[in-house]
Amino acid sequence: MSTRGTSQQSHDEQTLQIAGRHSGMWGWFSGIIVLALIAVPLSAAFAFATNPGTQQLFGGRLSEATQGGYQAFWWVVTLLLVALPILVGYGVAKMSGRALIIVGAVVALFVIAIMILGQLFVF
Repeated sequence: MSTRGTSQQSHDEQTLQIAGRHSGMWGWFSGIIVLALIAVPLSAAFAFATNPGTQQLFGGRLSEATQGGYQAFWWVVTLLLVALPILVGYGVAKMSGRALIIVGAVVALFVIAIMILGQLFVF
């Protein structure tokens, strides 16, 4: 004769947090993907920064800029492009899903605004 109270045992169940354990790997993976996507613009920005003769390729408004300003601009662009994969990887590893969606939407709107302003003022 067994009673119900003694036959039931309490079980402590723990869920596996796979996403939490591997968030660093997802950060590295997303950083590598972003690095692959920006490899060509990164090399072009570096080439423009190190060769002042490329200023003549742009004609118009950029040809009127000083040589130092032109090189400084392309060095800033190069440094921002180098920092982008690191920032994306860190963001994926440390941010929540909702925060990533918000940041992604803000970046997408920023890129769209830059493209529209570029079309208005450069061409």
